[in-house]
Amino acid sequence: MSAADLLEEWRDYLTISQRRSPHTVRAYSGAAARLLGRLDLGQWSEVAALSTRDLRAQLAHRRAEGLGNASAARELSALKALCKYAAEKSGSQHPAAPRLRGPRVPKGLPRPVTPDEAINMVALVDENATQDWTGKRDAAVLLLMYGAGLRIAEALSLRGEHMPLEQTLVVKGKGGKERVVPILPVIRDAVSTYLEECPYKLAPTDPIFRGVKGGPLSPGMVQRATLRARTILGLPKTATPHALRHSFATHLLGAGTDLRSLQELLGHASLGSTQIYTKVDAATLLETYRAAHPRERD
Repeated sequence: MSAADLLEEWRDYLTISQRRSPHTVRAYSGAAARLLGRLDLGQWSEVAALSTRDLRAQLAHRRAEGLGNASAARELSALKALCKYAAEKSGSQHPAAPRLRGPRVPKGLPRPVTPDEAINMVALVDENATQDWTGKRDAAVLLLMYGAGLRIAEALSLRGEHMPLEQTLVVKGKGGKERVVPILPVIRDAVSTYLEECPYKLAPTDPIFRGVKGGPLSPGMVQRATLRARTILGLPKTATPHALRHSFATHLLGAGTDLRSLQELLGHASLGSTQIYTKVDAATLLETYRAAHPRERD
């Protein structure tokens, strides 16, 4: 085998067996390619035999290239996964390499937008579009994120077979995990209006959201439309499409939704990922207090 063969098998494993997102596949494949290339490895047994010192040296090499803490932590996660896979492929039980700890990366709080800001963003991407149907398209995507908590990739993965939308929708999220989310009438109406104006026919296997040339809509197009709306509204850089999903979670939590239910709606694998929204809600309350309390304004 060669390094190229290992990389192809690694990509197939991540894509097919693990059902990782395209972003994760790219990141993990890039980390593997850098390691295999630098150490000139072409057999799974060679990868499985890597020591903690080898991985530490690889991270040091990447650090010298300017890699930050967060990126270094992600790189190490990718290399650990690669070494574990190599051990399984070669029958090795070498435990040292996966025990290496990465740099500590403090978790930043999500930055949600207010309900008014979310609605204004949706309205403006519709009004500010160069074509009526693309404005309806972008508004529908953002409403799926704010009103149903979908990730942008989940919204763009919807196909004709899902139409017409019902009161609930089965969404396939990260790792192929399925969850059921409620779909509000305003979201169903927005998607229906978009489909009525979309110039392309919709077969059951076709993506619902299309680009101007008829191909699948890319996340970048939604992000650019949101950027234009954000600039006009004077919103901060954190007002991204994904911030609408954060807002969905934060606003539900503030309305009394329990963490377990919120975890199911968001499709989080662990409750720990959902608990961060309790901190967001507390931070929002503190900001409101500081802005309103007379002593804070003195």
